[in-house]
Amino acid sequence: MTYNRSRMTTPKNIVITGASSGIGAALALRLGADGHRVALAARRETELKNVSTRAGANAVAITADVTRRGDVERLRDAAITKFGSVDVWINNAGRGITRMVIDLTEADFDEMMAVNVKSALYGMQAIVPHFITRGSGHVINVSSMLSRVPFATYRSGYNAAKAALNVLTANMRVDLAAQHPGINVSLVIPGLVTTEFAVNAVGGSPALPPAVMRDAQTPEQVADKIAELIDHPVAEVYTNPAHRDRAVKYFQDVGAFEREAALRRP
Repeated sequence: MTYNRSRMTTPKNIVITGASSGIGAALALRLGADGHRVALAARRETELKNVSTRAGANAVAITADVTRRGDVERLRDAAITKFGSVDVWINNAGRGITRMVIDLTEADFDEMMAVNVKSALYGMQAIVPHFITRGSGHVINVSSMLSRVPFATYRSGYNAAKAALNVLTANMRVDLAAQHPGINVSLVIPGLVTTEFAVNAVGGSPALPPAVMRDAQTPEQVADKIAELIDHPVAEVYTNPAHRDRAVKYFQDVGAFEREAALRRP
């Protein structure tokens, strides 16, 4: 998809992890079209460089495995060297799994935590001191609706990891609010997105019924929401507004919601 720059915006220096495909790639193209400078990170070098080329002259590809703290710190240093500073850091890297809770192995769970939580923890710990020194900055962590509501219990390990990410994000936000009000910390909560996520999940993925697929968003729609969030920071945003209402309903009566969900299972 080609983006046309449709509005004036103050250019920012932005790091995006998991940028070789899906939401990360769509976001790179959107932000590049908006005139931002983007440092793109992922493990797949060929795919990453392709996205960087499409994102424009202000994009740079930095091959990195963000489950390794040293790679994350190298990514930060490379972005600062290239741009002079970083304004926004987006922890987007993630991977799913298809395992019920009772079937999760230690290796399964460790991988979900490494890819979905520790990578973001390393990112926050790497960049926030830079933001504190500058007096401003914005951390954006990409979570999932499944971290709030048990719609897909076969994603159990992924859901648990994203729930942990939510808590780390909230705690970081509160920690910084009093002494460093110029630093924003945001959580992005997409629902089903039409990416390669399901194909790349550990253990594959079951086919989804048409009724569920009708609720899916494109990665470009999610990228648009994140672009808005960069311009107008808030604590958290559901990329599909209807999902906020579902989450509220879930927490109003967890037992009733789950009993109804169990009856709908095949």
